[in-house]
Parts: sequence; structure tokens; C-alpha cells
Amino acid sequence: MERVIGVGGIFFKSANPDALRAWYRQHLGLDIQDWGGTHFGGDPNAGAPLAWSIFDAASNSFAPSSASFMINYRVRDLHAVLAALRAEGCEVDERTDSSDFGKFGWVMDPDGNRVELWEPPAA
Repeated sequence: MERVIGVGGIFFKSANPDALRAWYRQHLGLDIQDWGGTHFGGDPNAGAPLAWSIFDAASNSFAPSSASFMINYRVRDLHAVLAALRAEGCEVDERTDSSDFGKFGWVMDPDGNRVELWEPPAA
């Protein structure tokens, strides 16, 4: 069964996200948007680019992981991948989200890092 087909995003926390975003804007030339990050590699509405974003250190978005980062991996069939992970005994979050941006699900890796799986919306 096909599983991960690419990286969809890199997200990390900062104690001072506004200052860190400003540093990346000034020194590395990143086009930081109002939502707190940027996209690399194409039209964000086409499901192809990589999202990069800084979260506030107090964010619970990566919970239950205590890691300061989360990587989002692109999949074609979120529910099939989550079912396979459950069958293999992985710690899969029961919650999934759907929005205009696609479908999202989560699994914890053996080191306690939250891994986000993303099925982009149909083109």
C-alpha cells in the first residue's frame, strides 16, 4: 500500500515567534504571510507546495508530543494509511480534521514526536 508521497510542511515552536519570523524575513528573505509562515514550491491551493510555519512555544498544536517541531507528510488516502497504522499497533490519534485545505490525521512516532498526515483536497 502506498503511504507517504512527500513532505507537506515543517512546523516549529518559538518562545518569541514574531521576532523569529522577522529574523527569517530579514536574513533569509522568507516571505512570511499573516498566518505565520510561507509556502515553497508552487501554488498553495494546488496542494503541491511545502508549508513552513513558526508556532508560539505555548501552542498545544503538537500535543501530546512535547517536541518543539512537527513534520507534515503528504498522503493520497489518509483513512487507509491511518487504518494500516492502527492495525500495526501505532499510536494513532482518534481525531481527524477536514477543511478546504484537505484531510488531516496524526500518529506518534516511537520517540514521542507527533507526525501529521495530510491528504490534499482533490484538484
